[in-house]
Amino acid sequence: MRNRVLAVLGIIIVYRFMAHIPVPLAEPTELKDIMNSAIESNSFGGFLNLLSGGALASFSIMLVGLAPYITSSIISQLLTKAVPKLEEMHKDGESGRRKINQWTRVIALPLAVLQSVAYIFILRQTVLSGASTITDMSMNQWVVAVSAMTAGAIMLMWLGEIITEKGIGNGISLLIFAGIISQLPNTLGALGSSLFSVETADQAFHMFNWFTIPWLNHTAVILISIVGVIALLVLYLLVKINEGQRIITINYAKRIHGNSAYGGIKSILPIKLITAGVIPVIFAVAFLALPAFVGQLLVATGNNVELGQNLIIWFQRSSANTLGMANEWTQWIYPVSYFVLVVAFTYFYTSIVFNSREIAENLQKQGGFIDGVRPGKQTEKYLSRIVTRLTLFGSLALGLIAVLPFIFEYVFVSLGLGDAASMLAIGGTGLLIVVSVALESIRQLSSRALMVTYDEYK
Repeated sequence: MRNRVLAVLGIIIVYRFMAHIPVPLAEPTELKDIMNSAIESNSFGGFLNLLSGGALASFSIMLVGLAPYITSSIISQLLTKAVPKLEEMHKDGESGRRKINQWTRVIALPLAVLQSVAYIFILRQTVLSGASTITDMSMNQWVVAVSAMTAGAIMLMWLGEIITEKGIGNGISLLIFAGIISQLPNTLGALGSSLFSVETADQAFHMFNWFTIPWLNHTAVILISIVGVIALLVLYLLVKINEGQRIITINYAKRIHGNSAYGGIKSILPIKLITAGVIPVIFAVAFLALPAFVGQLLVATGNNVELGQNLIIWFQRSSANTLGMANEWTQWIYPVSYFVLVVAFTYFYTSIVFNSREIAENLQKQGGFIDGVRPGKQTEKYLSRIVTRLTLFGSLALGLIAVLPFIFEYVFVSLGLGDAASMLAIGGTGLLIVVSVALESIRQLSSRALMVTYDEYK
């Protein structure tokens, strides 16, 4: 146990060090100053910087991050469901899953190369237009920069898989967790600063009609208290939803072999309310980052500029706040898409993690049955019906919690508190991922500790 925990902490420390290694394009200090100014002027840049663990601010070799691996995982899982041969390979056991995982890594490599080229091209054409060392890049500089970013993405994927195999919990989720944790203090600090700013105080003063004291801003305290109470309630609901489960009692028939009797015992089959955990949120966030990324690429290349600008506006996390040209309905495209994708990915990933047919077959082989349900096909239908009902409620609840920050963002923007609204939406999604991954890691740690206790008794 100690070695596993230390291995996870060591890999996270290595990852955090690598997140500060800049891509060899320009002088690091100049590059960081330009990137910070670009992030402050664009909410999408701030959100991307949060997910990358600050890699965007320093234009690090870890900028591409885990996006290629997440995308290739979605592709391979879709193909596993669509192609019968891949589905059979997945059912073959560890050897089949190992081959599918190897193909997932292979698919991630060209995706990392393409994304590295796109990032450098976009930043070279738009964000870094003032840096002469970037605008006049030679072929060797292109090769070195793309190779460095691709190597960073592949190494990050490798570190995540090491955590999964040798550590505790899901390695990819833990690396995203570490990156968000490293940036959350800055995000929450910016949220507090915006709430305590002079402009916010004046707007909130007119909103609440409170008198102010020079050393105490009553209205800002009220706003922060409201946000804090709501955040605690959301965290409480999130914990309850993550820990909620349906317990099914499994009976095992008594068998007599010679003079010995086996079976005749009862066991339980816990089915979680959200079997997929935090994976749907991570998949949805990664998927929704693609349209804005494509829009940036179209604007930078000069092809279909109008379409590119529309994609940026529609899928900007704070379009109503940062872009004055957004219409009333366009600011809801991202939250609605976010909600739908969270629900869809929850169903999709649950169907992969929880296989009713396989569980029913295993129970029948072991002589297990559910009271009032016949083994075999009826057990499969019974389990599928329960999982579908649980997933319906769980996915809707998870989707609602995911879009709550956007609802409060809309309220804050309506009250004229735009800067605080942007920070609230960015921090809300990050906090959702952090809490979900923390709960899952604690659960994995408890199960590992229980296994160690059993080994000691042996």
